[in-house]
Amino acid sequence: MTLTKTEVFTVTEIEEPAPDEDARSTQTKRLVYEHYVQPCLAELFGTTLFVFVGCASVIGNVTNTGLIQPAVAHGLALGVLITIFGQISGGHFNPVVSLSVYLCGGMELVLLVPYVLAQMLGGMIGAGLSKAMYPLDWYAAMMTLILTMVVCMGAVNSQTRSPWAPFCIGLTVTANIFAGGMVSGACMNPARAFGPAMAANQWNYHWVYWVGPTCGALLTVILIRLLFGDQKTRIVLKTKFNVLKMNEERTS
Repeated sequence: MTLTKTEVFTVTEIEEPAPDEDARSTQTKRLVYEHYVQPCLAELFGTTLFVFVGCASVIGNVTNTGLIQPAVAHGLALGVLITIFGQISGGHFNPVVSLSVYLCGGMELVLLVPYVLAQMLGGMIGAGLSKAMYPLDWYAAMMTLILTMVVCMGAVNSQTRSPWAPFCIGLTVTANIFAGGMVSGACMNPARAFGPAMAANQWNYHWVYWVGPTCGALLTVILIRLLFGDQKTRIVLKTKFNVLKMNEERTS
């Protein structure tokens, strides 16, 4: 009895995996968020910080040095905020700037009104924070929030990372000192506060320079992780990179 072995090769068409609907939905939401929502939030937050620094510099100008202190604080703060948030919203922080940019073709009409509303709300929040905190030592928390925001957005977050980050960080410290130095000392570094306290054996209210900066730093982390971070940094609206990459390769 002879056994004949027959090998049969069947060539079939390999089916491509179906696109992940969840990933596609997440990608759509992410694109809408980054194109429309995140820029408005950047304008709101940036205007808040700008107005806060401006008001604080005027409040802290107790020696009546004229226009120098407010002018320098406003200018430095604005330059830093534009550098940090410019990649997200353009860094307007001013309704007439947004209007001019729109009329020159630099932004969509659908964003104009939300930008203006966000800037107006940011102005109210910034002024309100400055009024509410004065003369409390919680200025240290806000000043540290600004500093750590510049550090994380300028040196860590890939969407807004800038080679000018070291320069902006230095300017932020300068602006904060101009803005809050006469109010709270504008000490944004617990180590900077600890050294002189140890040398002078002066510990009155020393805890403020630990609690305030720590709260400011933690608030920065929350804002970046939830609102202003890139897709890798944010913990919300994250896309499944592998699926999206596979779909892009198939269409290319």
